Amino acid sequence: MATNPPPESELEILTYEDFGVGIRWLSQQLVDEGWIPDAVLGVVRGGLFVAAGIAYTLDLKDVRHVNVEYYTDVGETLPEPVLVGDAPHLTDLDGKRVLVADDVADSGATLHFVRHLLPVDADVRVAVLYSKPSSTYPPELAWRTTDRWIRFPWIQVPPLRMQGHGRSSV
Repeated sequence: MATNPPPESELEILTYEDFGVGIRWLSQQLVDEGWIPDAVLGVVRGGLFVAAGIAYTLDLKDVRHVNVEYYTDVGETLPEPVLVGDAPHLTDLDGKRVLVADDVADSGATLHFVRHLLPVDADVRVAVLYSKPSSTYPPELAWRTTDRWIRFPWIQVPPLRMQGHGRSSV
């Protein structure tokens, strides 16, 4: 059974302004290290924002995505991550630098899953806005670390639902 998120006073709240600062910081770290990826792979859904932001900041054109479901609700997960839809074409990334971008490295399960989708000989790094201390996949780059529940700007309010189609309206 899903749990409710903690009260606002106990949340880590990311604003769109903070998002821009975080993206710029992650991108600057890559530049400073001299490691510019050949491709950016965003983990759908939150990682799409991070991947697009980094790609624009570094003027990269090869931006891809992988759709993985693991969290089903607040504090509720599937037994293990699963691929949603078709598997992305990633074999051409063999021997290339690939930046996996996500919003948060929480448990680490999704990042382990995504790493196994990429060619073994790909030079892979992970960049996230947030890393949790308990993550089993520590990213190479994390803008912030927190053990709090994070409220991202793109999920500030509940999703809209249509009435009469098996889903209730907000």
